[in-house]
Amino acid sequence: MTPLRPLARKAQQRCVSVLSIAGSDSGGGAGIQADLKTFAAFGVHGVCAITALTTQDSRKVHAIVPVPARHLQRELEVLAADFRIGAVKIGMLGSAAAVRVVARFVRALRAPVVLDPVLLSSSGTPLLPTRALKLLRDELIPQATLLTPNLPEAAALLGRRDTNGLDGAALLQLGARAVLLKGGHEHCDPVVDRLYEPHATRLYRHRRLPLSAHGTGCVLSAGIAAALARGQTLHAAVGAAQRHLQSALLAAYRAGRGTAFTLASPRHK
Repeated sequence: MTPLRPLARKAQQRCVSVLSIAGSDSGGGAGIQADLKTFAAFGVHGVCAITALTTQDSRKVHAIVPVPARHLQRELEVLAADFRIGAVKIGMLGSAAAVRVVARFVRALRAPVVLDPVLLSSSGTPLLPTRALKLLRDELIPQATLLTPNLPEAAALLGRRDTNGLDGAALLQLGARAVLLKGGHEHCDPVVDRLYEPHATRLYRHRRLPLSAHGTGCVLSAGIAAALARGQTLHAAVGAAQRHLQSALLAAYRAGRGTAFTLASPRHK
């Protein structure tokens, strides 16, 4: 009977959960599917509220069906009532109504929030209507513990048409506690991601790998959220997620007929 004792102790505890609020990727490379795989790799329980159903494969997004706001709100209410949510990762929202619902939810939840402002798919499909962008800036970004835009997303959030001379520190004025500006679009080696906080900037350098992969932003933001839920500091969480993403890229594989690789999900150490 001795081997049952550890199981009995675990059965009396509630594992920390991380909530992904994002779209479903039917091709399995990004969105909810990538987030849940990443949460599992970090050793936390993943739960999800789906904002949109996408019809996509390894090449492009073919169609998007937003989840009704009332249903999204019910998803969030049910999860918050049952699970001990240690952090929230927000990805594709897809509509202004979803932005409003999610902003109200995270304001009341009081857990760390990692916001990946998904505006375009990797293949260039718009994933957030232009009319919802102002709502994202005004109502949701101020709730974020960390905002994780790439360069084109950062330019759009700042109302700019290009990324030349973009100052990531300006993003802090939108209200997030910290901003991780991803440097993948700079086409330099090593890639430099910059973490901006009110009184400091920290650089994270990693080598550029010779492949195009789908879902890198999802995996990075989900990894940060999972590490925060496990009690790591923001600096440590970003570092852990960066290392995990590099491992996932090194183990990436081709699943479909498209040119983009699908990220593996090695166990985080």
